[in-house]
Amino acid sequence: MTPKERAPSGVLATAWVVGLVAGLAAPRIVAARPWVPPGAVPVPSGAASVRIVRADEPIYQGPDLAAPRRGSARRSAYLPLYAAVRGPGCRGSWLEIGALAWVCRDAVELSPIAPLAANEPPATGPLPFQYHFVKSLGSLGYSSLDLAEEGIPDAEFEPGFAVAIVRVDRRSRHDPFGLSTKGFWVPMRDLEPARPSSFRGIATPNGRLDVAWVSTDSAAVHVAPGGARRPEALPRLTPLNVLDVVEQHGRRWLSVGDGAWVDAKNAAMPELSPPPAGVTPGERWLDVQLATQTLVAYQGAVPVFATLVSTGKGAEGTEPATPRGDFRVWVKLVTSDMDNLEAAEASRYYAMHDVPWVMFFERGYGLHGTYWHGDFGRVRSHGCVNLSPADAAWLFEFSGPRVPAGWTAALPTPYDRGTLVHVR
Repeated sequence: MTPKERAPSGVLATAWVVGLVAGLAAPRIVAARPWVPPGAVPVPSGAASVRIVRADEPIYQGPDLAAPRRGSARRSAYLPLYAAVRGPGCRGSWLEIGALAWVCRDAVELSPIAPLAANEPPATGPLPFQYHFVKSLGSLGYSSLDLAEEGIPDAEFEPGFAVAIVRVDRRSRHDPFGLSTKGFWVPMRDLEPARPSSFRGIATPNGRLDVAWVSTDSAAVHVAPGGARRPEALPRLTPLNVLDVVEQHGRRWLSVGDGAWVDAKNAAMPELSPPPAGVTPGERWLDVQLATQTLVAYQGAVPVFATLVSTGKGAEGTEPATPRGDFRVWVKLVTSDMDNLEAAEASRYYAMHDVPWVMFFERGYGLHGTYWHGDFGRVRSHGCVNLSPADAAWLFEFSGPRVPAGWTAALPTPYDRGTLVHVR
């Protein structure tokens, strides 16, 4: 330290310290300059949200029509508005509606209405719509309710096809029509309501995978492994809290209560699995076990949820079989239509509208909710992993990428990856 750098001493030092403190107590205030994106344009005053006016409006990762797709938005949804910039492919401005999420001003409306709450659930229940099946005589659909059954029909529905109904309108006391998600009015007399399963999986807050379900039509209960039968029997899908597992004379037995044992051949019990390669500590991932027809959701090495599923009924390696391996969810959709109408070799055609909570992990193979059967714990599907509506909704929220309120689909980004799905 040179003489000029030394602090003054005595009275001069006191004055120096007082001056320094005074300077710190009253700093010079400089107004902060907000960050403005390149090409930014003013957002009209009074605009609190972006109203989506078209079904499945594309959302892009950047303000450019050539940017990667980020997802899509639901018609009439009110989404947050953060900024507006000029960019290629949009005559108006690009509007920022979320992290790496942009829509073109040309196809939406600005609104003074507050946007959807960030934590709003994607649906009020395990199913987003009321589902119905077309009866044995088939049915017709009309784009106008006033002309229903008086003009040329706009759609034809084969027996067994499933439609999602958003509203029922009565033209007369005995003649109600339902409006499908595709915009067609269908006579309700031609439809019968779907009766989706109420089955639900089990949360495992203790981190132990000690759960199972009766997988046969019924399971006898024994007083000991291989011992006498008790008078009661457990019906299919009964959840079991497994206290112990023993093997006797080549058969496995599950202890499910005090003096209550079930033959393991009558139960579906998932097995623990270590995290696959590529899973980071604490990361969420899904383990699908084809042999037991079960699914376990993990956080790192800890199981947090387990349930029954129905996987593909084809031989391994064929199209109707669920593929084995490690995959990542490449897109999530609130609903997706599924059919085989283009399969010329199909012995029976099917069409299911608005299948809920879809997470594709390998091409067209995915996990999704199922409203047309409750046969979980048995192979059943055309290759996808069928889940009960409640389980599918839970796993949809648990898995990445996140689907914000008002969106109909989301694709992964570098900061919000698709959940790893381990099929074995």
